[in-house]
Amino acid sequence: MALPPTTPPGGSPDLAPAPVPAPVAPLRRAPVAPPLPTQADISREIAALHTAGERDRAAGAPPLEHPARDYAPYRSSALRHPHRPLVEIDHRADPEAVELHGPAFGVTDITDLDADLTRQHAGEPLGERITVTGRILDRTGRPVRGQLVEIWQANASGRYAHQRDQHPAPLDPHFTGAGRCLTDDEGRYAFTTVKPGAYPWRNHHNAWRPAHIHFSLFGPAFTQRLITQMYFPGDPLFPYDPILGSVTDPAARARLVAAYDHELSRPETSLGYRWDVVLDGPSATWIEEGR
Repeated sequence: MALPPTTPPGGSPDLAPAPVPAPVAPLRRAPVAPPLPTQADISREIAALHTAGERDRAAGAPPLEHPARDYAPYRSSALRHPHRPLVEIDHRADPEAVELHGPAFGVTDITDLDADLTRQHAGEPLGERITVTGRILDRTGRPVRGQLVEIWQANASGRYAHQRDQHPAPLDPHFTGAGRCLTDDEGRYAFTTVKPGAYPWRNHHNAWRPAHIHFSLFGPAFTQRLITQMYFPGDPLFPYDPILGSVTDPAARARLVAAYDHELSRPETSLGYRWDVVLDGPSATWIEEGR
């Protein structure tokens, strides 16, 4: 069958009826993420909360023992902190709660390599060698003996050996960044490691974390775990960090910073830093989770 002519007989193609366009679906725009706050925005929020903390302390408010879980300048804390009261487990009402008790670590569970992060691989890690030591104390200053102390940290370039860390800094095949030890009879711990580097994070625009080492301490039960961070003296990033800034008491903030101790430095080997952890009381070291 012949197709109909596209123009009227004897007519001009310009006079042909225009084809009817097919309906076009409306464009769906991808949601636009809100812009990240600037460092100036975050710094103003930190300053306002510090001022509020000073006002509360001057008015006689009881001292805080840990940062607020919903500390606004630390943006991701608003998404993951608990919004309901913590549930206390009564081991008398719940017989299975006894399984929570532990950990029962002894000297046979810890090796010398666990506390020396520079000797855990076949080669030498890159970076400045440091020795970090101190004591774990209770509120009266008595040593906490046989305490499991764990640390983890970024390498000298500021990168963690973790698949989620995609910071474009080199990984070190000879540095994993994790160690542990038990406190001695004086409550003393000691680690040999490399000084971690600062690294960027996405809390806000141009956000950088100061160099730090994470510390974990277990109590007599797996549910009793304290986590905190140790910082290095004189770091220029202190005023810009909302995690350190979440500690609104200047004295408590200062207690998170280690002291350089030349007597702890090892000739031709490492620089020495001293940092004590007080578990509770008015001089307690601030932790990341509420007790």
